[in-house]
Amino acid sequence: MTGELARFLARSRWDDIPEDVRHEGRRALLNIAGCVVAGREDAAVRILRTTFPDDDALVDAAAATAHDYDDTHLATVIHATPPVAGALFALARKRGMSGTDFLHALILGMETTCRLGNAVTPGHYERGWHITSTCGVFGAAAAAGKVLKLDEKRFAHALGIAATQACGLVEMLGSMARVLNAGFAARNGLNAALLAERGFEGPARPLEGLRGFMSVFGGRNDPEALTGRLGAHWEMKNVAYKPYPCGVVLHALVDACLAHRQAIRESAVVSVALHPLAIERTDRPDPRDVIEARLSAQHAVAICALRGRAGAAEFEDLGSDLRTFRRRVRIVRDESLDKMAAKITLDSLTIRAPAAQALDDARIEAKLRELAGERADAWLRFVAALESAKSVALPN
Repeated sequence: MTGELARFLARSRWDDIPEDVRHEGRRALLNIAGCVVAGREDAAVRILRTTFPDDDALVDAAAATAHDYDDTHLATVIHATPPVAGALFALARKRGMSGTDFLHALILGMETTCRLGNAVTPGHYERGWHITSTCGVFGAAAAAGKVLKLDEKRFAHALGIAATQACGLVEMLGSMARVLNAGFAARNGLNAALLAERGFEGPARPLEGLRGFMSVFGGRNDPEALTGRLGAHWEMKNVAYKPYPCGVVLHALVDACLAHRQAIRESAVVSVALHPLAIERTDRPDPRDVIEARLSAQHAVAICALRGRAGAAEFEDLGSDLRTFRRRVRIVRDESLDKMAAKITLDSLTIRAPAAQALDDARIEAKLRELAGERADAWLRFVAALESAKSVALPN
């Protein structure tokens, strides 16, 4: 598996990338740019910037996840772009590269992350590994390695060096330390590629070896999910972009609550059925701060009913009326539901929410403008001109 993946990454050419995949790469870049710009002002990220002022990969990947507004590979719940973008942004500030080099690397990094996630799902996340970080480190290494023009042998070494730095616990979610998971993946993946560029060597079989990543980190061990149809099937096209700054397992619930706001507001009891994994992550009837509010099903229902919106300001709103309304919300376990779905039962109405709405290009641009403000135009111009740019200069 290691050799086949390294061979694909080394031999991939820009002309091999279909236009629909390029388009998805541009969408991913616009989406994550807004998340990074806004996330740099998060309290946890400000501490990281002060403590590690020269570690751009760590800081930008942490910023990308700070507001829970990034993206999600739906099959695995991986936030695919933050570790890749963090490594790539940092490298772009120090190394020359063309616009197509930049976008090509982003696409390959996301693809590597998503495929590795498929190869260990189910079972990996359920054991407590934060899959964004543990698989994202390989995506960051792949993206950085492509910009550094690693050959097949050195790509294999980069994957090996990344493997021994894979880390991240689900237990961090809901705390300030959550941003470290994507941040460490970006930093470690970038360093793996830089070491491989210098001739630093890793093991021969870091992914599939007896004590390699796939065996040690648990979950399904499916080589075909990682290497099958490389270059023909693009898994990164299955990445969705968050319409709300909260846990992705709440998005269908939020859509349904906004659509039925009046009925929910008038109901004495709101019963919300969720998959057990969604309950584990989001059953927080009394969130103590904004970090927990973004992972609270009860808070999501309350802001939809009382505020009629579910943006950043609403998830940061911990008003007493919301606290009172949250007491009406009852969480019910339903193993028959998809982990992204919800079912709401009111006094005289049952609402099914099987999936969240996807973001089209216009909504991604609107999201960028919401998050980046006056800096959004610079990012829109940057992405529009990227494929003709001979040299990349990132907007501030």
